[in-house]
Amino acid sequence: MRKLTGFIMMLIPLIAQAGAQMYEPLSASTRTVLQKTVSDQAVSYFITLPETESKAWLTTMSDRLKKHMPDQNERNDFLTTVHYEAVRAGLDPQLVLSIIQVESSFRKYAISTAGARGYMQIMPFWVDTIGSKEHNLFHLRVNLRYGCTILRHYLDMERGDYFRALGRYNGSLGQATYPELVFNTWHKYWHYPVTQEIAQN
Repeated sequence: MRKLTGFIMMLIPLIAQAGAQMYEPLSASTRTVLQKTVSDQAVSYFITLPETESKAWLTTMSDRLKKHMPDQNERNDFLTTVHYEAVRAGLDPQLVLSIIQVESSFRKYAISTAGARGYMQIMPFWVDTIGSKEHNLFHLRVNLRYGCTILRHYLDMERGDYFRALGRYNGSLGQATYPELVFNTWHKYWHYPVTQEIAQN
């Protein structure tokens, strides 16, 4: 298990830089989602979980995230916003956490060799093509909104096939390395039993 963990952690920076997102036209409704003003402010509530369940989820995920984000208030703000934006886009929040770990290791100001930015490593061209010029990809909600919206777009294109959608997200469509790394990270670090499983098609 330790060897597997070490191997996964060694692959993360390599995979995150292996490809780059490519622009593929989004529907008008999806563009509208991104053209609304979003900011660097965290979301303060959960949109689908009752208070008891949201506290349990937040406590569990906060404990797991502690080594990446030592400050508890930062962790709680980050996790609440991840959950909000993921659910808003119809995604599993734990899968989104896995993508963030693989893409940026939870570094807000990460920049890849291809120029992708922030937690979910968004390419700047998305701001020009589907967003608004005031959007800062290093802002918490902006970055998460873009990342979740783009992944949702790719899932719709691929009719729910997460393997292919993740390949598109990383710019490595058809290659197994990136999707498998995300799935492995999801099951090893972020799996949460009460959420619905995502089929790996």
